[in-house]
Amino acid sequence: MKFTKLFFIFTVLAFITACGGPAANNSNRTNTNSGNSTTATAPQNLTIVERPQTIKDKMAARGEQDQAKPTLKIIEPRDKSTINSSTVKVKLELGGDLKGYKPHMDHETKTGNHIHVILDNQPYEAYYEIEQGPFELRNVSDGVHTLRVFPSRPWHESYKNQGAFQVVQFTVKNGGADTAKPATTNTGQQMSNSNANTAPTPEGKAMQAGNGGPVDASRPLLTYSRPKGEYKGADADPIMIDFWLSGATLKGDGGIYRVRYSVDGGQPQYIDKWEPIWLSGWTSGKHVIMLELIDPDGGIIDNAGFNTTSREITVTK
Repeated sequence: MKFTKLFFIFTVLAFITACGGPAANNSNRTNTNSGNSTTATAPQNLTIVERPQTIKDKMAARGEQDQAKPTLKIIEPRDKSTINSSTVKVKLELGGDLKGYKPHMDHETKTGNHIHVILDNQPYEAYYEIEQGPFELRNVSDGVHTLRVFPSRPWHESYKNQGAFQVVQFTVKNGGADTAKPATTNTGQQMSNSNANTAPTPEGKAMQAGNGGPVDASRPLLTYSRPKGEYKGADADPIMIDFWLSGATLKGDGGIYRVRYSVDGGQPQYIDKWEPIWLSGWTSGKHVIMLELIDPDGGIIDNAGFNTTSREITVTK
């Protein structure tokens, strides 16, 4: 009798499952969740390659400019100054052995020599027309801020000569910034309307809320530059990693420090000479690059948190 009852129960359960009962629904739910999950970026095999031929061709066309030694001086804001406005004007003076180097955007190609302007540890902004007026950091929150600048080539490779890199700290007090306002990029210095007497809109950027705290300029400082943003087509492979290094010499240049980098949390790799590298083998999708300045024991050298920086980029092939 017991055997007959058990056989009947198992038969009913099997029928319910086959007809889409609770067990079948659980299986379908798992498949649905899996189908709606974010697709992981395909595995990559990144390798360091030599400078791309397209960059070599650009260098050859520029003549002596890549042997220039441009220097910068920050006129405004002054170091340790206090500014009672959320708009901070950045005024620079360019000098040095320029060999024809001059910041300017070609409006057909949207490229050209420019200055990388970095507030705190946010991604840099490109400043092209320094002779036409200051660059505006807009909606800067109250607090202590660090400003870093250095000259760059059209493909965003920085000049690394003495005097090219400058850093100042300033404080915004009662500036009235809207901390809930999203960052929006201005298109550059353009006429706001057809009136020829109207002044051009200054180059500038509405900055994200937050501050970077006090940086110790006497300590080693790593400044992340590239990669940044979106890479498409021919620009999507290879991709350059570049940075500015102050107060430290890397192991391969006779010093003791190293720059450690990783992509998407993968195996850490090392840069032992202060020069850009190009990585090939990128897959389409979003990727996270981390740069860290480390000591001989592998420890991160702290300086207001700036010596460890991550950036997300998008690669579209």
